[in-house]
Amino acid sequence: MGPDEVRAIAISFLSLSLVYQSRIANYRRHSTSSSSSTNRVKIVEVGPRDGLQNEKQVIPTPTKVALINRLATEATLSHIEATAFVSPKWVPQMADNAAVLSSITRVPGVTYSVLTPNVKGLEGALQAGVGEVAIFGAASEAFSRKNINCSIEESLARFQDVMRVAKERNVPVRGYVSCVLGCPYEGSVKPEKVADVAAKLLAMGCHEISLGDTIGVGTPGAMANMLDHVLKVVPVHQVAVHCHDTYGQALANVLVALEKGVRTVDASVAGLGGCPYAKGASGNVATEDVVYMLHGMGYETGVDLGNLVKIGNWISAELGRENGSKVGKALAGAGEGKSKL
Repeated sequence: MGPDEVRAIAISFLSLSLVYQSRIANYRRHSTSSSSSTNRVKIVEVGPRDGLQNEKQVIPTPTKVALINRLATEATLSHIEATAFVSPKWVPQMADNAAVLSSITRVPGVTYSVLTPNVKGLEGALQAGVGEVAIFGAASEAFSRKNINCSIEESLARFQDVMRVAKERNVPVRGYVSCVLGCPYEGSVKPEKVADVAAKLLAMGCHEISLGDTIGVGTPGAMANMLDHVLKVVPVHQVAVHCHDTYGQALANVLVALEKGVRTVDASVAGLGGCPYAKGASGNVATEDVVYMLHGMGYETGVDLGNLVKIGNWISAELGRENGSKVGKALAGAGEGKSKL
């Protein structure tokens, strides 16, 4: 990348930052919600799990462990989704789940969560010392059958046992809803269906509901409409958004969620990610890009952006792939980690 291209990217992000600052300032002046007035945004780093699960090459366990450790100690992220206790037959990249979870260096105050679709997975995670687990449903019947081989209602019934065991062991459970803005098999998804699934996960005892635009087709208008339905049945402080950037809409969709009062955002270092069961889904919104935007708008995240950029460039090199973060590329070209925000 030449110096002219680096400068162009930096100028583009500065312009976006100014627009975002203007919009959020206007929103704060007119907002009456106590939840939306908070200046702190929680970043849930999903790179080690959602980011790596779709990689074709087998990633060495030490590399996964190093990634998690660096995200916690250097980037100072407070919530990291470390791995998934799923069948290695379906997601072979996560076959070393127990080894990863037992090998990381735990940082006090950092939550290390894992995905557990059933009681068997939960029991394995508990043996490895998990701090939080996540279950995942879908707002699309077709996607549910492709992803976990059962209907939406059947999946929710299966989760009851997971919730029971987790409650007995005092382990908090996070709930994911996939395909909230579109499905690779069904197309559009009704926001009423998203709200219904989200409400049922909340009623089961999930402390937080993460709404996933799994294939990244959502636009700001669709995001706003979907959230209007969900926020009628789930308190805003228990809602998170999980945006993929297939169509370049992720940051705009995150901004809409912020304007609605949402203060938890899932993101993946270097924009890593995809979905084995969602053809065409690109990576998650890059954590570097989200943090850069949030800091430019005056939000606090507790994340060290400079070190995060270095980690993103490192893991991209380890995987032999291009860094999916525009901020990561821009700051690397200007001198890694150098930013006024």
